[in-house]
Amino acid sequence: MKTFLLLLWGFTSQRDTLPDLQHLHYQVAAAPEWNSLFTRSSGWFGGDGIFSIPVNAPDSDSTLFLFSDTMTGHICNGQLQPGSSMIHNSVAILKGKAPLEKNIQFYWNRDHQGKPATLFEPRTPQATPGDYYWLGDGFVNTALHNSTYIFAYRMRNISQKDFGFAEVGNVLIVLPPNSRPPYTRQRQLDTPLLLPADSSTGAGSFGAGIFVNTKAAGAPNPDGYVYVYGVRGQQKMVLVARVLPADIEHFGKWRFWDGRQWNTDIHQAAAVTAHASNELSLTPLKDGRYALVFQVDGMGSAVGLRLGASPAGPFGPVIKIWECPEVKEDKRFFVYNAKAHPRLSKPGELLISYNVNAFDFFQVLPQHPQLYRPRFIKLIFPAQEE
Repeated sequence: MKTFLLLLWGFTSQRDTLPDLQHLHYQVAAAPEWNSLFTRSSGWFGGDGIFSIPVNAPDSDSTLFLFSDTMTGHICNGQLQPGSSMIHNSVAILKGKAPLEKNIQFYWNRDHQGKPATLFEPRTPQATPGDYYWLGDGFVNTALHNSTYIFAYRMRNISQKDFGFAEVGNVLIVLPPNSRPPYTRQRQLDTPLLLPADSSTGAGSFGAGIFVNTKAAGAPNPDGYVYVYGVRGQQKMVLVARVLPADIEHFGKWRFWDGRQWNTDIHQAAAVTAHASNELSLTPLKDGRYALVFQVDGMGSAVGLRLGASPAGPFGPVIKIWECPEVKEDKRFFVYNAKAHPRLSKPGELLISYNVNAFDFFQVLPQHPQLYRPRFIKLIFPAQEE
């Protein structure tokens, strides 16, 4: 465990009006109990994503984990067994908040031959055969009968340029209260929250992270809005939208931060910061500041944090809180999509995950069959900064 005192400079002209966005006192350590929970050898044995949201049942203390591309199969004596397969999304439900193997269950679909199949399949008017979903963040909407709203990115395989896929649609999946896998009563809504690339800026999409700033969600300074974060372009610029929970399906009532005010035009959304990742989180700290957690530069080697004055910023400089050791083990490995899990964090701590993957994935996986799973660290704050 290492202790850091960061002395970073900036925002001096606004020193009297902004909180300190430069300094953070903390300790950082691996979270082996959470790493162990997702080190598995049968059934689900790997996946990326891992957003954590409440289960939408009355008085439930359970957590729903959302995964995108998922590996299923068996590992025996460290060897990947024949018959493993990749599906495009899955979920898990953890009873309680402790990382206990006996309390977690993973879910996916089965096809007509009984083989593993993707849990959420595109069913919207804009979907075409061959499209699939990767999952974004989600939340339980207490203003709409405790339905769960989950962002989904409608993906399509293209030529082998870059990674060979592209996002072609942004979708909300709606799960009625008390829903359980396989979610047969789900609804799916096409949204206008995908920004195409233009001559100067790459494509962008919303759903990378959600902060529910409501009294019902226990936010410390609630204003009643749900804040939804987007990421755009190769510089991983962060965009911010907000909407009242009751209006989430009324896209004309969404507002986008343009750098000065909340604007009705999504095309006026301004970057509040950059060098983030396609998945991230925004968490209020007890001292009134906000922690934006992400992977630096999308697939950089460090988990990063920026301190914010509000859910829409301004944000301070990058604080590199953890150098991911996996990238030093093998040059084919990369790390991405760090985010915090406040509902699973102990008092005075903030649990954070990041994903590990590999270039030439299907060639590397037999050599490292448990590579493709989330890793966890925790920030430990001094009592005065919890």
